[in-house]
Formats: sequence, C-alpha cells, structure tokens
Amino acid sequence: MLNNLTIKSRLIFVIGFLSLLLVGSGIIAIGSLSAANNSLHTIYDGRLVPSGQLARIVTLIGDDRMAVAESVNGDPAVVNKRMDEVEKRVAEADAIWKTFLAADLTREERALADKVAASRTRFVTDGLKPTVEALRAANVQMAMEYMAGPMSQTYAAFKEQVDALVTMQQGVAKREFDNTQSLYVTVRAVSLVAVAIGVGLAALIGWWLVRAISVPLNEAVRVSRAVAEGDLSQNIEIRTNDETGQLLAALKLMTESLARTVSQVRAGTETIGVASREIASGNADLSSRTESQASSLEETASSMEELTSTVKQNAEN
Repeated sequence: MLNNLTIKSRLIFVIGFLSLLLVGSGIIAIGSLSAANNSLHTIYDGRLVPSGQLARIVTLIGDDRMAVAESVNGDPAVVNKRMDEVEKRVAEADAIWKTFLAADLTREERALADKVAASRTRFVTDGLKPTVEALRAANVQMAMEYMAGPMSQTYAAFKEQVDALVTMQQGVAKREFDNTQSLYVTVRAVSLVAVAIGVGLAALIGWWLVRAISVPLNEAVRVSRAVAEGDLSQNIEIRTNDETGQLLAALKLMTESLARTVSQVRAGTETIGVASREIASGNADLSSRTESQASSLEETASSMEELTSTVKQNAEN
C-alpha cells in the first residue's frame, strides 16, 4: 500500500508529520507556560500581595497600639493629634482589608479571613475605639483599663487569627510551587520523550522517503546506461506505482520497443542479404550463359568462315 503512494503524497506526509510534531511541541510548551503563569499569578497576586496587605494591617494596628500607649500620659493637644492619626490608620486598614478580600482566596482562606475580620472588628470596636474616646476625654484611668483589658485580649485573638491565615497562605503558596515543580518535571520528561520519538520517526520516515526515491532512480540510471551501450536485454522490475515506478515502466516500454525495432531491422537486413546473394547468383549464371552463347557464336562464325572459304575454293576450281 505504501509503495503505491506518490512522491508528492510522501512529501506532503513528511511535511505534515513534522508540522504536527512542531505544533504539538508548541501546544505542550504553551500549556506548560500557561500553567506556570497561573501558578505564579496564584503565588503573587493570591498569596504574596495579600500577605503584604496583612503585614501592613498588622503594622498599622501595632502603630495604633503604640500611639495609644504613648498618649496615656501625654499632652492633650498632642493626644488628640495622635488619636486623629489612629483613626486615619484604622480607615487605611479598612481599605486594605477590602482589597485583601478581593484577592483569589481558597475556600479555607476565605473562611479564616472571615474570622480575622471578626477579630479585628472586635479589636477596633471593643478595644481601640473606647480607648481612643477615653484618651480624648482625658480619662487616663479608663483608657488604661481598656488597654489592659479588652484591647489586649482582642488584639491577642486577632494576632492569632492573622498568624494562622498567613501560615495557611504560605502553605497554599508552597503547594502551588510544588505543583509548578511537578509540572516542570513532567513537561521536561514529555518533551524529551517527544523529541526522541520525533527524531526517531523523522529519521525513519526520511530513510523511507530517500530509499523510495533513490533506489528506483538508481535503477533507471543503470538501465539507461545499459541501453545507451546497446544492451537491450535488461530485466526491469516495477514494484511501485509512484512517479519512479512510472519512470521505470516507461523505460521498460522504451527498451521493449527498441528491442522490437532492432529485431525488425535485423530481420530486414537478413532478407536484404539473402536477396543480394540470390541476385549475385543469378548474375553469375547469366554471365556464364552469356559467355557460353558467345563461345558458341564464335564457333559458328568460325565454321561459317571455313565453309565460305571452301565454297570459294570450289568455285574457283
């Protein structure tokens, strides 16, 4: 079946195969790059940036606690200014938290984020704001009680929840990193196998294609040289129906036609030779008969002359 494929079809097959191999390699490469890009997106946008946001919120809350602690025995004018800064940081933390919640979080992360939000709300509502109000009212005793009581307790719960959320995000990032490494190993192995198989198949198909073209062409060259040297007894075997097979078939027809022509010429030459020999033989017979007749005529003439001479002698006597 393969021997009946034309060279054009074989070339199209080889080019198509190599193109498919190239496209397949490109798809694998693009797919692996896309997966790696998604993992990097998850690690950066979904874990690194939110972790930075959580760190910023913790820093803002730490600054608020420090400002409150330093304002217990401070000047009222300075205290009010610091409390204004505390409220600005609370507003900034609220905005950051909204951005954090917009990230691509897992179900577990979002559930823990809800707990962190509840802990922070309790810290701000039950601890920080009452302390700020007491400091604005110059009620140092009440401010200290809030600081030592609700503010410290709610902050401890908030910090515990934040630490747990950061640890969870680090775990998710670690899983994404491990998945990326596993994908890299898999894609590398698949790529190496694909390259090896592709090179092997390309070499096999190339050998098949070169052999399918060169062997019949070499046979055609050999037959043409033999015919050019006058040898018309070549045995041409046609094994394919492709272009080279058609060439060999044409050479076979040409050789057979030349052989018939030469045979006819030889037969005509022999006929001409026989006719020539017959004509030569006839000419020889005719010449012999002509010579015989001429000899007879000469003898007759000689006899006539003798008779004439005799008659003359008798007449004289």
